[in-house]
Amino acid sequence: MLSARNGRRAALWTAFALVHALVLTLGFVMPNQPMGDVYLVYEPWSTAALDGGGVVGIDSDWVYPQLALVPMVLAHAFAWIAGYTIGWAILVTLVDAVAFALLLGAARSRGRVAAAWFWLAAILLLGPVGLYRLDAVTVALVVLAGLWLRGRPWLAGILLAVATWIKVWPAAVLVAAVIAVRRRWALVGAGMIVSVLTLVAVVVAGGAGHAFGFIGDQTTRGLQVEAPVSSVYLWRALLGLPGFTVYYSRDILTFQVTGTDIDAVIAAMTPILVLGVGAVAALASVKAGRGASTARLLPIAALAVVAAFIALNKVGSPQYLCWLIPPVVLGLTLDRRRWTGLGALVLVLCGLTQLVYPILYNDVLAAQPAGVVVLTVRNVLLLGLAVWAVVRLARVPVRQPASLPLSTRP
Repeated sequence: MLSARNGRRAALWTAFALVHALVLTLGFVMPNQPMGDVYLVYEPWSTAALDGGGVVGIDSDWVYPQLALVPMVLAHAFAWIAGYTIGWAILVTLVDAVAFALLLGAARSRGRVAAAWFWLAAILLLGPVGLYRLDAVTVALVVLAGLWLRGRPWLAGILLAVATWIKVWPAAVLVAAVIAVRRRWALVGAGMIVSVLTLVAVVVAGGAGHAFGFIGDQTTRGLQVEAPVSSVYLWRALLGLPGFTVYYSRDILTFQVTGTDIDAVIAAMTPILVLGVGAVAALASVKAGRGASTARLLPIAALAVVAAFIALNKVGSPQYLCWLIPPVVLGLTLDRRRWTGLGALVLVLCGLTQLVYPILYNDVLAAQPAGVVVLTVRNVLLLGLAVWAVVRLARVPVRQPASLPLSTRP
């Protein structure tokens, strides 16, 4: 038995090394610069901060929360080896290794072993964009938090809050955790402490006027080309309809779509996102109030909230798909059999996303059939995952049956 566990651990750690080495190398080989954000934006931002040239989020509004600068600066500690991009790759690999080690443990649990294999498969199928983006750091932090949510909620709350102040999306997992975990006030308290300390540091540094600049930057954005809502505009561009095209926004540094009456859609998407995510959270709250177990409720609530956050978002960067990894890792850890299907669909979505970016991205931007069709299939399946997760959430068993209307009571 011991030798079998050691064999599983050795196989998984070998796969970890090979997958990271391959995917990080592919960043230099694949088209469309899948690691471009690292040396085009992360390096200049962090270098300016270190050299006294201005700190983003302090001296100016920034698209990210202020703690996003921390991993960008930390990557410089390894830049002496072979440059900043390799330094970033080493940093991400180390952060992943810490989370992977705690997830796998002694390889006694079949659920944890399955979750570890799933995580490696997702990294491989999503490709370089999943590691050469800020989201990679937050994924590892949220995986760690998921492992500690029930046993060490204070520590989990700190990790989720830090991750949220790096990239906003972990707030979706934090919301699900506050709803599902019994010791929710520990999560709330930890999150408040991290937030207060972060804001105090920002104010002391002279950045009070830019503390929440990332919120304004996100709400004023247009429709990013990969977002599900943008598929309608892409197909019209493919069909050659006047006024429908893809363009590059120099303000946001990303590709967006345009077309007839698009301003109304842009304005509507943020309220739709808030209402959709709010409705999922409300459903999870009802389940929690009626006595659903944390083990059954927490992972599916987290997946449903995150999937809704991606599917209803007007921003659809390809790395967003890695947000689905932590909820599935948690689900496989707690209930491997029930989560096999959802995990398989997430892997398909990761594979299709790598086809979209970077492989077929030129076709997407030029509104050519191959790119538009693959992206549309990916987006339809993404919407399907969100619906599936919400249905699973609605079916989570509870201890207290719903009250009958007065007219139907005996």
